[in-house]
Amino acid sequence: MFIMNFLAEAKQIIDHLDIRAIDLVVDLLVEIREKRGRLFFLGIGGSAANASHAVNDFRKIAGIEAYTPTDNVAELTARTNDEGWSSSFANWLAISRLSFKDMLFVLSVGGGNLAENISPNLVTALKYGQTIGTKIVGIVGRDGGYTAQVAHACICIPTVNNVRVTPHTEAFQAVIWHLIVSHPKLKMTETKWESLNETMSVE
Repeated sequence: MFIMNFLAEAKQIIDHLDIRAIDLVVDLLVEIREKRGRLFFLGIGGSAANASHAVNDFRKIAGIEAYTPTDNVAELTARTNDEGWSSSFANWLAISRLSFKDMLFVLSVGGGNLAENISPNLVTALKYGQTIGTKIVGIVGRDGGYTAQVAHACICIPTVNNVRVTPHTEAFQAVIWHLIVSHPKLKMTETKWESLNETMSVE
């Protein structure tokens, strides 16, 4: 019963995704690449792991220079220890010389909420990006938090069961960024297995 319910919820989420928001994120990414801007993924916990995976895909498949602060655990923990958690992402972005040509791509369940002290480093990073004019997009859950409030485009994963917001949001982060990086407007390099299939079909 649990398995059927979980998968049924996933189907509901797919049926209620905002296609226009996804399309807008694609167009903004195309614009960033044309301007030779960089892409910075921001995520915490499971979303940080997703950020690392997304960095690889957007660099290798879409040809966009991409990074995430959580890939460097030494710097992240040093900044958290010395400067505090809430400023850890913003200070990393400052050293990375974040500019108006770049994009912040948030992967988060809640999207950040200072009043509730939820993911304050996401909020601080986004506020920093706003002062520079950096484009902001996100894939988030629930009401999207601060990310949804300030993003140029935000994909909110529909809440179909309040008990499973986190697993569905983090799972669909991966579904959607794979959709985006595979979009004909962005995809530049064929992935390995697909290229092998083409070769084998010719033979």
